[in-house]
Amino acid sequence: MASASTVPTVPTVPTRFMILSDTHLCQIGHAAIIGGRFMGPPPTCDVVLHCGDLTNYGSDDELQYSLTMLNRIEAELKLVIAGNHEKDLDPRKTNPSDNPGFLRHKAAVDVMMGPWAHAAGVTYLTEGLNTFTLKNGAAFTVYSSPYTPAFCNMAFAYNRHDDRFNPAGKGAPGFRCIAENPIPDFPGVDIVMTHGPPRYMMDRVENGNAGCESLIRAVSRARPLLHCFGHIHEGYGAKLVQWNEDEELIGPRAIARVIEGKNDFPRATYCPVKFGKETIMVNAAITNSEFQPLNAPWLLTFELPKLVD
Repeated sequence: MASASTVPTVPTVPTRFMILSDTHLCQIGHAAIIGGRFMGPPPTCDVVLHCGDLTNYGSDDELQYSLTMLNRIEAELKLVIAGNHEKDLDPRKTNPSDNPGFLRHKAAVDVMMGPWAHAAGVTYLTEGLNTFTLKNGAAFTVYSSPYTPAFCNMAFAYNRHDDRFNPAGKGAPGFRCIAENPIPDFPGVDIVMTHGPPRYMMDRVENGNAGCESLIRAVSRARPLLHCFGHIHEGYGAKLVQWNEDEELIGPRAIARVIEGKNDFPRATYCPVKFGKETIMVNAAITNSEFQPLNAPWLLTFELPKLVD
């Protein structure tokens, strides 16, 4: 792992992100009310991050309906991943011999990668790394993944003791490495965008913690500026994680301090995060445990590296 102190100082530019997840067909804007504090057109931003579960089943018509919501948000870049409810987007849920299933999958993918998404300004991300540059000169790298631990035969699932996020040799004892696109070590990624939470981070449900142990290990290696997710509706919130100076520590042991965050939406919150030393973690589930859209999106401003003119 590269040392945080060795990262060169570069010019930065403030960049505003709107983060949301688990909208489940709710419509933000017009007559929609979020958290009792927001109605009407949403505020503008530079980047929208939607962490999955736009729909209930992932059908093409549900996806189209969700894209109309995202179309109402004014932003230069809108990045969207699938969640465990987007069954028709998961190719593994389609049996090649099941022609209706194959056609449903194709129709869903066509929505998210075709004219509907283009009209809404949406870029659909699968698992892996992508780098983006905005008009303001801000440049950043995003790691995205829709996968979560298996639950009720939902989409994009892996067995809880399979490690999808760490390369061989960096996983926890007793876990089987299945990583096709592991999260890179620091400083290889600025933003980690997953559907599910890491273990012990806004992942509490009635029966315990539902987050992924492998994911917290991977994020502790990567030390991004931001890790955003949803999936666990009960875990809505944000935390500033300060990392231990000992960069050899992995997983929960790497965390030195956790500070609770406050949502000031629709006002933006300025986040002077120290890259490599701190990470803001956000559970942006808009719907609560009863699938009611009572939580506000997060509007956060980060200082991102600016490309030299």
